Amino acid sequence: MGSAAIRASRSVIDQAVGIVMTQQPCPAPEAFALLGRASQNRGIKLHDLVVEIVTTVGGQLPRSSAFEPFD
Repeated sequence: MGSAAIRASRSVIDQAVGIVMTQQPCPAPEAFALLGRASQNRGIKLHDLVVEIVTTVGGQLPRSSAFEPFD
């Protein structure tokens, strides 16, 4: 996985953590742990779960270039 793909993946995870934090008032580490348990309980990869959450809440994933620094 290239560095751009890693940044995009981390961005989606961070967005899902934020969504969980607003729905279940908790700090980021607890929200991340909840996502980890949910992915294990459902038997799916964490990335697949967070993509599902972000697209369900937001309608679509943001373009990865939206999070790239300007040149």
